[in-house]
Amino acid sequence: MSELKGAAIFAQSGGPTPVINASAAGVITEALKAGPITHVYGSAHGIKGMLDDVIYDMSKEDKRELELLRTTPSSALGSARYKLKHFEDNDADYIKILKLFRKYNIRYMFFNGGNDSMDTCNKVGAYFKSVGYECRVMGVPKTVDNDLWDSDHCPGFGSAAKYVSTACMEIALDAKVYDTGMVIILEIMGRNAGWLTASSALASYKGLGPDLIYLPELPFSIGKFLEEVESIYNATGNVIVAVSEGVRDEKGVYVPEMNYQMLAQDSFGHTQLGGAASVLGSIIKQHMKVKVRPIEFSLLQRCAAHCASKTDADEAFLAGQTAVRHALEGKSGYMVGFERAPGGEYICNTKLLDVSVVANKEKKIPREWINEAGNGVNQHYIDYALPLIKGESNIVIENGLPRFAKLKKVRAVV
Repeated sequence: MSELKGAAIFAQSGGPTPVINASAAGVITEALKAGPITHVYGSAHGIKGMLDDVIYDMSKEDKRELELLRTTPSSALGSARYKLKHFEDNDADYIKILKLFRKYNIRYMFFNGGNDSMDTCNKVGAYFKSVGYECRVMGVPKTVDNDLWDSDHCPGFGSAAKYVSTACMEIALDAKVYDTGMVIILEIMGRNAGWLTASSALASYKGLGPDLIYLPELPFSIGKFLEEVESIYNATGNVIVAVSEGVRDEKGVYVPEMNYQMLAQDSFGHTQLGGAASVLGSIIKQHMKVKVRPIEFSLLQRCAAHCASKTDADEAFLAGQTAVRHALEGKSGYMVGFERAPGGEYICNTKLLDVSVVANKEKKIPREWINEAGNGVNQHYIDYALPLIKGESNIVIENGLPRFAKLKKVRAVV
């Protein structure tokens, strides 16, 4: 493969994670020192920056700020949820992107995101190929949902899981201080895959977790739910339930829809979820006449860098580095994935996955990792998840508070 000289562009897309900026640091620092890469740009708000010609010159950033990205939450360059049409149907966006790439001589594109972001990578790469524009397009994984196909796990999941399990332990202690009973409903992210909600079981591993866990991998029954909650409440006087935002019945009806709430959709056609805990709490209160506290973890679970896993942060940085190195070798149309080495000791290696496959498949929790009753997970899941939450992220503290990266975001010029 001949050397390809030109600029590189990096973009972040979809929902942030506690370690998405660690991947940004991996891509940017690796690209800045790569000989064939002439300039390194950052795209504002994902693909939209490429459409609107709003890109930043990353060489203008202070080295310390780039290093601080490794422990800074959110998407430092801004994110977006924007679905590209197939270029065969409408190539208007692609013409804009190609114009920008030609203007800045961009020959490397690194796109950081989940399934929908890999869909963008796949479409852009295919378009460039169809028009004969040489550009190496690589996906950098991220998602707290942990549902990217054929990757053992995804950067962002371990830290979010650590936050969820830690918060569950703290809530469990707080919930039992009074001499009156209570039912707590914890609503955790997970549209079609329950990996993050299942991480609440790590708190149970420590004796301070939910009594019941409901995942979108199995149909959800209101009747069965009420029976199980009431049974535990009658026996112990307190119940903690963890529920995925995406649980739905055998007909595919989401819990908030059961309360006749109209749910909006994002640009990818995904139902914008939220409200399951509130609806279930109302049903329990009406049925059992007990104190109920619904808690939606919401944005906290995806931005809690103060509770990030060192393992997760290091692997997120590695994913960014690895994407750049493979692109320099001539690879294109791939996403960096992870595979776990066999054996008792946790060893993680990287591999390459075709973005066209990742974009169209989801990884869900195996049925054999869910208990027979369908209201919790077993040791298989615990053994899988525990290594991913280990270690403490070395977040910089100034005057008692975190010091996060402050990028100058200098607009690129040619």
